[in-house]
This record gives sequence, C-alpha cells and structure tokens, in this order.
Amino acid sequence: MSDMITADLVDLDLSADTKEAAARALAERMVALGRVTDLEGFLADVAAREAQMPTGLDGGIGIPHCRSEHVTEPTLAFGRSAAGIDFGAPDGSADLIFLIAAPAGADDAHLTILSSLARQLMNAEFTDALRSAGDAESAAALIRGDEAPAEAATEATAGAGEDSVAASAAASADAATASTAAAAEPAQDTRPFRIVAVTSCPTGIAHTYMAAESLENAGREAGVELVVETQGSAGFTRLDPAVIADADGVIFAHDVPVREKDRFAGKPTVDVGVKAGINRPAELITEVRGKAERGEVSAAGRTGSTPVERAGESGDNYGTKLRKWLMTGVSYMVPFVAAGGLLIALGFAIGGWQIASAPSVMKHFSWTEIDSWGALLFQIGGVAFGFLIPVLAGYIAYGMADRPGLVPGFVGGMISSQIAAGFLGGLVAGLLAGGVVLAIQRIKIPPVLRGIMPVVVIPLISSLIVGFLMFVVVGKPIAEAQKGMTDWLNGLSGSNAILLGVLLGLMMCFDLGGPVNKVAYAFATAGIAVQDPSDSAMKVMAAVMAAGMVPPLGMALATTVRKKLFTETERENGKAAWVLGASFISEGAIPFAAADPLRVIPASMAGGAVTGALSMAFGATLRAPHGGIFVVPLIGSPFLYLIAIAAGVCVTTGLVVVLKSMRKPAAGTAATAATEAAGAPTADQKQPVAA
Repeated sequence: MSDMITADLVDLDLSADTKEAAARALAERMVALGRVTDLEGFLADVAAREAQMPTGLDGGIGIPHCRSEHVTEPTLAFGRSAAGIDFGAPDGSADLIFLIAAPAGADDAHLTILSSLARQLMNAEFTDALRSAGDAESAAALIRGDEAPAEAATEATAGAGEDSVAASAAASADAATASTAAAAEPAQDTRPFRIVAVTSCPTGIAHTYMAAESLENAGREAGVELVVETQGSAGFTRLDPAVIADADGVIFAHDVPVREKDRFAGKPTVDVGVKAGINRPAELITEVRGKAERGEVSAAGRTGSTPVERAGESGDNYGTKLRKWLMTGVSYMVPFVAAGGLLIALGFAIGGWQIASAPSVMKHFSWTEIDSWGALLFQIGGVAFGFLIPVLAGYIAYGMADRPGLVPGFVGGMISSQIAAGFLGGLVAGLLAGGVVLAIQRIKIPPVLRGIMPVVVIPLISSLIVGFLMFVVVGKPIAEAQKGMTDWLNGLSGSNAILLGVLLGLMMCFDLGGPVNKVAYAFATAGIAVQDPSDSAMKVMAAVMAAGMVPPLGMALATTVRKKLFTETERENGKAAWVLGASFISEGAIPFAAADPLRVIPASMAGGAVTGALSMAFGATLRAPHGGIFVVPLIGSPFLYLIAIAAGVCVTTGLVVVLKSMRKPAAGTAATAATEAAGAPTADQKQPVAA
C-alpha cells in the first residue's frame, strides 16, 4: 500500500463540518498529487455512492468511497476530525475519515489491499493508534502497515509495556499448563456450530470486507466456525462445496444480489444488509443458531424475500414489507412503461392518431412509407405495454418469495390482463402468488424431493392456486373496481380535476422518488398502460411528470439567483439539477432536501402543487410516461404545459429563498466571518443539521 497513501494525503486537523466538505477537502489532496483528474466529477461519483447507503460505521469511522473514471490510480486519503462529522452511523459522528478512490478498471491486487484496510478498521488497536498519531507521516505509515499500532504508542506506555510482557509470558505459561492438562483428559465429540457467510456491497471495496472481518471476529468470540465468501470488486473465491455442505447455517450480509445463491439451498438462513453484518454480527450468529435449533430451513436456500428490494434489514413490520414488495413490482414495471409509452407516442407523432387502427406490419410494411414506420413503432410499443401487468405481478411475488414467485406471479398477472382487472388485478395477483409460494415453502419436505421443488412442484401448485383464485374468486370484483376507477377518472372535470392535480403534485414532491412519489407515478402510468388511453388518463400523466420536474429545477434556479444561501457543493449540485429536472428525474433535488429538509421539501411541494393544478386546468395531455422536456412535441397544449412548469419552479425557488433567508443570524457578516475564522461552524452551517 506504499504508493496508495503518503503524508501528503493525510489531514490530522480536518476542519470540515459536513461529509461533503470532508470528501472535497481530502479529494483536493488527491487532485494536487495527480491521483484524481476531475475534482467535481469524482465528487459526484462519491456522492452517488453515498446516496446508495451511508458510509458511516460504528466506532467513529466514515469511509466514503467509489470507483470512478476520474481516478488515475488507487488512492487513499485520511482525515482526522476533532469535532466529528455525520456520515450516518447509528452511534453518532465520525472522527476518522477514509476517502478511498479506485479507478473504474482497478486491478485485483490493489482492491485486495483496500480490502485489507477495511479489515484493519475492525481492529480497535489500529483505530486507537490513528487517533493518537502525532504527525501525518506516522499516520500514513500506520495505514500502509509500515508501522505496527504498538510501535505508535507513546514512551509513557512503554514502561507499562514491560510489565505487560511479563504478565503475558506468565499467562502463556498458565495456558500451556492448562492445555497439557486438557490433553490428558478424554477427548469429547463437541463439534462446533458451523456457519458460512457471504458479504457484498454495491462497490465491493470497503463494506464487503469490513462485514467479513466483523462476522469472523464475532464467530471466534461465540465459539463457532464461521467462513466468509467476500463477493467484492476484486472478484470472489467460491467456498468449497464441502464446507457449505457441512455448514449448520448461512448468513447473507449483502446489498447486491448474492451470486450463485442456490449453492446454499436447504440451510437455516439469515438474510440482511451488509451494514448489519458490520454493526451486529453477534445478533446474526444468535439468530441463525436459533433458526437451526427450530429447524427453519428454506427449500430454495432463501429467506423468502430479496434483500435488495427490502433494503436488507430484518424486523420490518408488515406495512413496511408490503410497501417494499409493491415497490419491487413497480420498479421492474417502469422500464416497460417507459419503453412502450415512448414508442407508442413516437408512433402517434409520426403516423397521427389514426395509426392505432393500422393493419399489422406483418401484413403490410413499406420501407418508404412514413406511416408504416409509425405503425411499427406503435405496435412494438403495444407489445411492450402488454407485459406491464404480468411484470408488475411477477416481481411483486419475486419481492416476497424470490425466484419461485415469478411463475405464479406472471401467470396471475396475465390472467389479470385477460379479464380486464388491470393494475389493481396485477397488485392482487402478485401478492397472492407470493403468499402462496411462501406458504408452500413452510411445508416440511423430505430431502429427496427438495431438488424438484423449485422447478416443478412449487410452480405447478402455486400457478394452479393463483389461477383458480384470479379466474373464479377475486377476478370479477377487481375488474369491476378497476372499471369504476376508470369511469371516475374520466368523469373528472373543472375543480375536481384541479384538486387531483394538486394532490398528485404534492405526492410527486413529497419524497422525491420515494414510495409516495412512486405511488403517484404508478397511478398515472397505470392509466396510460393501454393502447387507447382516455383523455383524462393522459392529463393525469402530464400533471405527474410536470410536477416531478419542479423540485430539481427549482433548486437549480435558486442556486443561480441566490448563490450565497447555498454551499459550494450545493451550487455545483445545482448545475446538475438543471439537466436532471429537465429530464424528469426528481431525485436531482435529494442533495438539497437531505441538507435542509424543513425548507426544501415544503417549497418543492408548493411548487409541485401549483404545477399539477395548472397542468390539469390547461388540459395538457401526455401519452409518454417519461422524457421531460424531450417529449414536449408529444404533449397536448405544450406551450401551456411549459408555463405550468415555469410557474411551479418560480414558486419553489421563491419559497426556498425566503425560508433560507429567514434562518440567517441577526449578527452582521463581520461576526459571521469572525466565527468562521475561529474554526467554529456558523449558524448557517449548523442549521441544516438541526433541521
């Protein structure tokens, strides 16, 4: 690691008060040494990784990291903060900050070195030595491994060290005596409990190996044999099949899908996120031992839900699990909506509205006729739309029961499409399919039948049950409810339509891409997920997309007109927010909302409500479910539509500027400058944290 960190990459007096400022300060050192070529591009990659999951760890450690094309060679920078910086760790702020930069195509050797650092961070002696290091060179030597933590101890500790050596020798002698005595006793068959574990994180650089080290340490303390397979960026070495076969339980601590998961079939399994493996390994070991004692095994080697979709945390209540299952289906459905909707919209743009009645392109297609190309786009889009309800149902079932839920989920979703139960039918079919599979998996199966369960028995029985329920029991009532909702939507006009626009606008801007936002978006896309949607459904889609564009555009405008109210990092984020907002990516406002939620979110919701109401009042329509300003030519009443967006953006900008201005301290700028010079955070800087 000698070439990865030097004294120039160490800051023992890191004065940053936010994680963004800390990353910038350490990244600037990398830029100065030529390790990073584009500071802003690299920081954007760091922020994107941070948005996936906080990088704060228990014990006062922050470890922001990413793989980036702006990194020339694997590099590590270290900062020590006296005040502490919030990196989202459960136990509070971090005083030891490690910024890890890996090239997009980093070689395995360097990533292995980075993983060894991650394991060292689980060693209290190592972190204590870093906290007491007196100079940058000493700290760099500790991290490189050139100097052992014991060598960094002060001279005052050295005297006590001699006594420790003597005591250690005496203890060793006692241990040897005890060992000899034990050897004289008859050997007992006390086979330890055996666990195999898999750890992985999105970038596979730090958390993957820290979770492995934490689990291994906890395993030694608990007296169990625990072997970990780390599926990191440097690739992974598969556990010996014999080791897996002999294991009494399995722990998955991961935030990306476990590769070759079927190897662990038929074992008691605990399935959590990677941070749980770091923060509470002893609990996981206790949990898997309890499952083994109770005989709780999964026929497919899974815990019944996919950790990627359920955020990897156990103990969720039913309402939380239900939301995550539904969002799993919606997230897989959205690409089909986007592709199908845009293709259909382009077909209309090229061939006109009459293209819907064109004959099949299999029967008539002319390379030189524009109408033929319009019909081709329209019909391909129609095929993509045909998958919406099956995909929705299939992946809701997948979120509940993993791969065994896919077959009954798709079958139930297709039945929902055939009986005109629509979006609501897809939701019910997915939940039914997942529930049926989970129920079947609870049945104790003889070992000889386990091999055919996931490929024959479960698909057969679950599809039969779900098909019966959808055709005979619940299908007709759901179809009638779907028709009633469609009729209600078509009957909206005047003030009722405007109120719906306000509600949808508020929902789109409440959590900026979160569950509430997704509910509004799913409601809109469900209305246009047919080849001939109603005018009202297209108005709803237009209002939803317009409102979703407001928060990032509003923040971008605010950082332009009142730069002093925002940090340098926020001003840089504002530049990107112009593009994100124009592209209908509401998440572009998340950095602003995370830093100052009590001002940014209400301002965004107010602007979104105005835009939603105006869009509905103007009667703007949209057949495409995505695209932002790039699909304006496909919008009905495009000029008025843009006015609605502009009005909402101005409202959001005005409100956020007013709210942020009100938080400024009464003292003059001279007092503020004096405070900053003294090294203390200003009231302006403190406010986002308090909010």
